[in-house]
Amino acid sequence: MNIKYKKLIYSIALDAVGIIPVPFLDFAWAPISSYVMTRMYKGTKGKIGGVISFFEEIFPFSDIIPTFTLMWIYTYIIKKGDEENEEKEITTIDV
Repeated sequence: MNIKYKKLIYSIALDAVGIIPVPFLDFAWAPISSYVMTRMYKGTKGKIGGVISFFEEIFPFSDIIPTFTLMWIYTYIIKKGDEENEEKEITTIDV
């Protein structure tokens, strides 16, 4: 199975966990979902997605937004070729 479809399955599963309507679970899940988002999607979009995921989980009644799945759609459908270029990018550090 292609890695992008594995990410889709993980995204749907993580969104399902985030929909669970238990208030105290939201406070625990918010930082976890933010961290997982930054690990699944590298770079600036992962950081922005992590912040959005955190606030989406911490605010009441916003749990129905499928943040991980929307990020997958943005990454692999809307910004199709950018993911390949991002993985090949080499970072240099001036000393």
